[in-house]
Amino acid sequence: MHPAIPIRYIEPVFRPPSEAQSLILPVTNGCSWNKCTYCEMYTAPQKKFQLRDEAEMLAAIQSCGERFGPHVQRVFLGDGDALVLSTRRLLPLLQAIRTHLPRVRRISSYCLPRNVRNKSVAELQELREAGLSLVYVGAESGDDEVLRKVSKGETYESTRDALDKLGAAGITRSVMLLNGLGGQVLSAQHAANSARLINATQPEFLATLVVSFPQGEQRFRQGFPEWEPLDQPGLFAEMAQFLQALELKRTVFRSDHASNWLVLKGMLGAEKDRLLAEVAQAMRQPEAAPLRAAWQRGL
Repeated sequence: MHPAIPIRYIEPVFRPPSEAQSLILPVTNGCSWNKCTYCEMYTAPQKKFQLRDEAEMLAAIQSCGERFGPHVQRVFLGDGDALVLSTRRLLPLLQAIRTHLPRVRRISSYCLPRNVRNKSVAELQELREAGLSLVYVGAESGDDEVLRKVSKGETYESTRDALDKLGAAGITRSVMLLNGLGGQVLSAQHAANSARLINATQPEFLATLVVSFPQGEQRFRQGFPEWEPLDQPGLFAEMAQFLQALELKRTVFRSDHASNWLVLKGMLGAEKDRLLAEVAQAMRQPEAAPLRAAWQRGL
């Protein structure tokens, strides 16, 4: 436990880039699924999945309130999928945050689609009313073949159903997709079916990252031996196909994670044409486009 923060962290700790100013409150350790072959986040032995003790978490929230109460405005529930907790177990934590950290305006978490399966819209509305306002859903792809090959444990339909239930409950959804996950052989269907998923669910936020393997590709290739990575032009072509197929009303789009060669930001669909033009320029004249250098991608 850090002497200045009364929370027991188990390293490494992960959170979305947009939660940089949030108090990270781990309610689980690791990820309850942890079989996705593209993911290296929770593979360390010390990140073995475990629910945190409720009494410990309630005490941590109270202590944080006593030390930092007036200064905390955002809380992120970690680790990999806080919504694996039942509604019965989540509600006391959310209520404690409201009591001891009264200036908090946003509570968020990662969310696996499978963890919404057994929660009704009414239960999700109850969580929303208690303060859970935003979830990050790593859909990764809308293509069933790609999802199967990377051991995601989800399908187009299971992800669509989860996103629809969350939306119906009034919980803001930030969906993440992986550019290049299908490799060369499945790129087209990965782009097309990912766009189909996003069109069907109309999430409030959408982000794309480029698939990468800092620790090597061996684990990933065991289930996807024919996978070959897309080069930079291939990634841009896949992005162009994906954007072209989107039919969105009002979704904030970000492709600015360090893994991306080209930073893209805009409102979809209002700025779809501009975003497509930026990708087209990068494909046509990469030397003139504002691309990151390889060392800037931090991989």
